[in-house]
Amino acid sequence: MTRDELSERLLHACTEVIAAEDELTRIDSAFGDADHGITMVKIASAVSAAVGASSGGIKEMLDDAAMAVMALNGGSAVPLWNTWLDGLQEAAPEGSEASVDDLKAMFANALDELSDMSGAKVGDKTMMDALIPASEAVAACSGDELDLFDEAAAAAERGAEATKDFVSKFGRAKSYGDKTIGTPDAGAVSMARFFKGLAEA
Repeated sequence: MTRDELSERLLHACTEVIAAEDELTRIDSAFGDADHGITMVKIASAVSAAVGASSGGIKEMLDDAAMAVMALNGGSAVPLWNTWLDGLQEAAPEGSEASVDDLKAMFANALDELSDMSGAKVGDKTMMDALIPASEAVAACSGDELDLFDEAAAAAERGAEATKDFVSKFGRAKSYGDKTIGTPDAGAVSMARFFKGLAEA
């Protein structure tokens, strides 16, 4: 995959997240601060602007995106997305081409970095419910990069949908206990929308 192809996918992923603002706000308003939609628009807009302005290779482009998110204020999602993007760039190739193995290394490292920071597992009703299965799908993919993104997006969507059946164990929603069953996690949904955009570009 070329740097420009990855750039196009990232931009499309950001567009998908921005388009989901109302959905994310509605979900987060049930048991959260009702600010996840706004926060994710800020994050997606920052990533989109950084990717669009970057003139370097894949590693530099992802580093620019991570730095842009790090500069944002507000919302617990900001440091989480910064950590994940930074994890992607740490394992990214310096040049303008990324093989399937490169992509697998990038997503594996990003998951490791965010797991260390978050501590959340599948079933905890967080963004990790979408990210962990998506990352596992990337690692298990035996096809090309198109298959890789398609399988990751499908796994992320299934993971986000499954959060409806979980009790929240993190954040403000944790205090609502069993009442959170039936409502998906906003963070998982936003991550699923991002992977959807990566796949559909």
